[in-house]
Parts: sequence; C-alpha cells; structure tokens
Amino acid sequence: MALSYPLPMSLYAAYSGNLDARLMSRRAPHSPLRATGWLNGWRLSFGGEHMGWEGALATLVEDPDAQVFVALYDIAPLDEDSMDRWVGVGLNIYRRARIRVHTLDGQEPAWTYVLNAYEGGLPSARYLGEIADAAESAGAPHDYVMELRKRPC
Repeated sequence: MALSYPLPMSLYAAYSGNLDARLMSRRAPHSPLRATGWLNGWRLSFGGEHMGWEGALATLVEDPDAQVFVALYDIAPLDEDSMDRWVGVGLNIYRRARIRVHTLDGQEPAWTYVLNAYEGGLPSARYLGEIADAAESAGAPHDYVMELRKRPC
C-alpha cells in the first residue's frame, strides 16, 4: 500500500502517540485536529523490534474483525515533510498508506503511516503507556484505553 508523492489527500490518521493533539501541535503546528474516528478492518500491532530504541514500534495490520481508534488531522503541505522525517519515512522505517476512517460524519479518505517491517515483538512499557495516554487524551473509549494498558510489553 505504499504511495507515491505528492499525495492528493490532506487528512492524516494518527493511531499511536500522535493521537495527542498537544504533541501534534508541536510536530505539525499548521495542521489542526479535525475529528476522531475508527479504522474498521485494522488492528494496532507492533513490529520492527530491531528498528526502535526500546522495543517494537506501533503499526497497523489488516484484520477484518478489529478496529483502531484514530485522530484525523488536516495536514498542511508545509507540515508533511516534517511529519515524514519525524516518523522515519526517509530512513525506510515507515511508509504512507491510504485508509478509510469512519467518523460521525461518514467515511473519510486519509493516509497514515505503517511500519516497513514484519509484525512481531513487544513494545516497551513506556512506549505503550504513551500510546494509551495519547488515546485517552484524544477521547478514545475507556475500554479501548484499558485494552492498550493491559497489552503485554
């Protein structure tokens, strides 16, 4: 699902630490939060343990029986390059993928980052805690946040 540049879409779906709007305001200061929603048919997973500093990195994996809570941001063109650098697109750690987000207003086409590595490995407790905190700050349902907090690390 790799995309070529430039992307015609401007909506970015965050599913891990970037769920936190305060953090995103520093990483992409020209890109406001638009909405939250769900990626149906995907699940949050971890992989590329050898690529991270402290365990496996967050990614998305297709799964027809799962869903992932996301925050949608209107990414300004001048924030796209900095976002790509932040997640390591140029280092071949992540790549962009097209997805459909289900919001209260219907389906929205967007892009997100997926890991360029095989699924498997455990995240650090700190990293998993950051993801759970970010999901909570974005308004994810309590049971979703608790499921994140109970994951093995």
